[in-house]
This record gives sequence, C-alpha cells and structure tokens, in this order.
Amino acid sequence: MSNSGASSALLIHITGHDKPGLTHALTEILAWYNVRILDIGQAVIHDGLALGILVELTQEMRSSALLTELLLMAHQLGVQIKFSASSAEEYDAWVAAASKQRFIVTVLGPTIEASHISKVSGILSAGGLNIDRIDRLSSRSPLTAPDEPGRFCVEFSTSGGAAVQEDEVRTKLAALTDDAEIDIAFQHDSVFRRNRRLVAFDMDSTLIQGEVIDELAREAGVGEQVQAITESAMRGELDFQASFRRRVALLKGLPESALQNVINRIPLTDGAERLVSTLKKLGYKTAILSGGFTFFGRVLQQKLGIDYLHANTLAIRDGVVTGEVVDDVVDGARKAQLLQELAKQEGLSLEQVIAVGDGANDLPMLRLAGLGIAFRAKPVVRANAKQALNSLGLDGILYLVGVRDREV
Repeated sequence: MSNSGASSALLIHITGHDKPGLTHALTEILAWYNVRILDIGQAVIHDGLALGILVELTQEMRSSALLTELLLMAHQLGVQIKFSASSAEEYDAWVAAASKQRFIVTVLGPTIEASHISKVSGILSAGGLNIDRIDRLSSRSPLTAPDEPGRFCVEFSTSGGAAVQEDEVRTKLAALTDDAEIDIAFQHDSVFRRNRRLVAFDMDSTLIQGEVIDELAREAGVGEQVQAITESAMRGELDFQASFRRRVALLKGLPESALQNVINRIPLTDGAERLVSTLKKLGYKTAILSGGFTFFGRVLQQKLGIDYLHANTLAIRDGVVTGEVVDDVVDGARKAQLLQELAKQEGLSLEQVIAVGDGANDLPMLRLAGLGIAFRAKPVVRANAKQALNSLGLDGILYLVGVRDREV
C-alpha cells in the first residue's frame, strides 16, 4: 500500500457467538470485492468470538456495497460488526512498530485468581509493555474443585518500545511469586524460545524427591552429620567439592547391598515421567548432570529413557564403600562444562538448551543455558536463576516452552 494513493486501512471487528462457517461467510464477501488482507486474528473464549480483519480500503471500495453486505451478513449470522478506519500514515506507523521488543510471560499455579492477573498486568503496563494476546495453555478447569491438585497456566504475549523497563518488570514479577502460590516466567519471545532441543537435569531433589547421599548416610548411621553438610552446600555456604568429599568419607564401610535400599526408597519427583516422555516425543535430547551418584543415575536413565548421564562414581571394593569417589567430582563448574560439550555434540547453541536444578552447584549451568530453571530451589538459587518453578510438578516446565495440555 502506498501513501500516494487514496487507500487507507479498515479494521473489521466481529464479536458474538462462534459457529462453524462464520469466517468463511464474511471473507467470501471480501473475496467478491478482491479485498487485500493486511492482518487477521481470531480468538474464541467459551464460544465467544472475537475476530479482527485489517484490510486495504480503496476509494473504489468506499463507493461500493461492501460494507452494507458485511453488515447484512453479520445480522444473518447473529454477530456484531464494527468498522474502524486508519489513515495511510497511521497504518505505516503500525507497520514500523513491528520492531518492538517482545516478551512471553507465563503465569502458572494450582489455580489462578483475578488478583494474580491484575497484579501481573499492572506490572507489565507500568513497565511499558502492552499485552497483545493471552492464551490458556492448561486444560479447561471444572467448576467443582477436583480431588487432585489443580493446574492452571496462561501465557501473555507482550510488546513494547525502547522505554520497556525489562529489569524492573522482571524483578517485580519475581516478587509476586514469593508466597509460592504462583510461578511467573518472563522470557524474550525469540526464535530460540521455540527451538530448544536439549534439557539437562540435576538429579537429587530435582528428578527425584531426595538426596541420595543423605539416604546412604542414614544407612551408614551418619545421617544427621551428612545432611547438615548437604544443606549447607546446597545453600552455597560450603565449597561443593570439599563438602562432597567430606560426606563421602563418612560412608566408609557401608555395605554395597545398602545401595539398592536407597534406590527402592527414593521416588521420582511428581511430573518427571510426563515431562521426559513428552520431551522425547517432541524430539528433545535429555541429560542428567548430577553431583550425585551414577548407580542411581543409571536406574533413572533406564526408567525414563535419558540420553546422557554424567555423575560421580562411588568407589566400592570387596562389596564395601571405600569412602572415596572415582575420578574427578562433578561440581558446578564441571556441570557447566558438560552442558557446553553436549550442546556442541548435538550441534546446538546454548540458547537452545534448558537446564534444571535446585542447588547452588547448579547455578553455573542454569546461567549458561538459554532457559535456566530453578526447580523448588534454595533461596540463593531462585534469586540467581533466570526462571523458577515451585507451585507445580516438574512437568510444569512444558508450559515454559509453550506446550499446551491438549497437545500432550
């Protein structure tokens, strides 16, 4: 469309009860008049239709029966139709705005209240962001409360110009999640967000509900000593390598048979099987990068179908734990290195990688990955990770990559 002609832009806005054939009936009229479509969008909420069609409005169309025929068809269909014209200059300004910054804001939790949406939308508005679209990713919610904990997720597509206060928006949204009622992910809407292909998991307290070394310590009768060191290390108060070797040394003399007791005792994290099976169906590669032990990691690898496993090997001699680790300890720095190596091996950029963990030793890989997620993590980890998930199970991560429940 050129500014030199008599053309302008016309927004045709249709609302009412949705029904099959409605879009066809209206666009067929546009087709009769050889109308050029500039933009089109449609949303349906509980059978309520909102359809917008932006078209080029020529001088010839102004003098035709086009608008009258659209009004008559809308009346027959039982919907309302409104027209809004824009000048060529206004339309050109709208086209130029395509270069705005764009973000995806994902709000999820067992239930979402109006107060949550109000607070989120207020923060976005104050930060210079406009909400362009809102989509529900979770399944439809029943009116009666279900026996099982619920799950609800909505995704905001937002945009803004140079005045967007990204850091301030991110900080304020994070503050809304402090009571753990909901989680909010704030991501750049980029091509990488839709093309991630590798997910690396921590194991202990991430894929499984517990710390293997703590359970081994209980078997060895040194549970309280080891657990205290573990908690301090996960909070980032102790060097992981040194604290890990201290804990393993306390396991000296533990019979190898005790390892199976621990395998039998620690359950998977809720949502782990659904998450990994879905990722596999979607073509993702998966990895366990753990400061825990390979004997447990191998069980998970087989059970879940994990592609890669890197963890620590517990030294065992004559059926007894020696209190040592074979080779180097997998600490935070090693996890980050392994993440880079796996991405290179798969031919991926780090932007296409997701990392998930809960402890301070996971922070290096969480920061490195395009999407780093602190899952039910310690405060120091949540504060330093790009995203955090606490209110739902591990499969809540699917929402952060845009997967809807109905697609699973």
